[in-house]
Amino acid sequence: MSARLAYIFPGQGSQYAGMGRDLADNFPAARAVFEEADEALGFKLSELCFSGTAEELQLTENTQPAILTVSVAALRAMEAEGLRAPDFVAGHSLGEYSALVAAGALTLSDAVRTVRARGRYMQEAAPVGSGAMAAILGAELADIMNACGEAQQGEVCSPANINSPGQVVIAGDATAVERAMELLKERGAKRTIKLNVSAPFHCALMMPAQERLAADLEQLEFQELRVPLVTNVDAEANTDGAAARDALVRQVSAPVRWRESIEFLIQEGVALFVEVGPGKVLSGLLRQLTRDARSLNVEDTESLNATREALS
Repeated sequence: MSARLAYIFPGQGSQYAGMGRDLADNFPAARAVFEEADEALGFKLSELCFSGTAEELQLTENTQPAILTVSVAALRAMEAEGLRAPDFVAGHSLGEYSALVAAGALTLSDAVRTVRARGRYMQEAAPVGSGAMAAILGAELADIMNACGEAQQGEVCSPANINSPGQVVIAGDATAVERAMELLKERGAKRTIKLNVSAPFHCALMMPAQERLAADLEQLEFQELRVPLVTNVDAEANTDGAAARDALVRQVSAPVRWRESIEFLIQEGVALFVEVGPGKVLSGLLRQLTRDARSLNVEDTESLNATREALS
């Protein structure tokens, strides 16, 4: 039996100016994705991706639909070229929406409108500057959790992205995150890096955003999934549309359990991963998690051709 294959979809932070242009120029199926997204949003998201500035792309309500659209454009190009279909899908935070489009649970139009609103809700949930996120490198998860607990002092501070054994991102009130960073430095963390983000994602400060998003998601039709999705919030496979919707709601204020999600996929026999969408952030994390799985990516014609060759 050939090794099982997972498509994984990137989240915020993978964006770059000019992303998706090569796909739209070379694959009609990809171009159609950008046209559908432009129509769904009522403005030229395609132009933002192809020729917008890095600053424009960094605004959360732009970033989220832009990354989703480029990821789905890459996916449609792969499908049009007859690349092997995945046995599982997963996505990092925002990327879970791309994965749900790939699995046939959500339409692109519904997904792109929802993530634009999601970006706005998350931005508005905490006043600018009141929250923070920091990457903690080279510390044990238990030590990070202890430091976050000590640093809270009535505020919010908790793990937000559990990415790999050596990389955990924390989020919460800015002062509490600073306290946690100091504690972790004192206790031997290799590095603590304050992240340039517009809001403290995946922590309790996002509850107002979660409530607003829940109401939007309730209005959408979720189909049963054609391919099992490993959700961020449970790190388990799911094919039920209603459960996928519930996972998206809980995901807003809960940590992204990426390390456990990848470990689950490896246990299920996945030895090939294709990162579908802009950048190679997830491929880098995969290398930190395992040396036994192979990582490929598709974000333009060149990478698509290389991945096609590798999969055949």
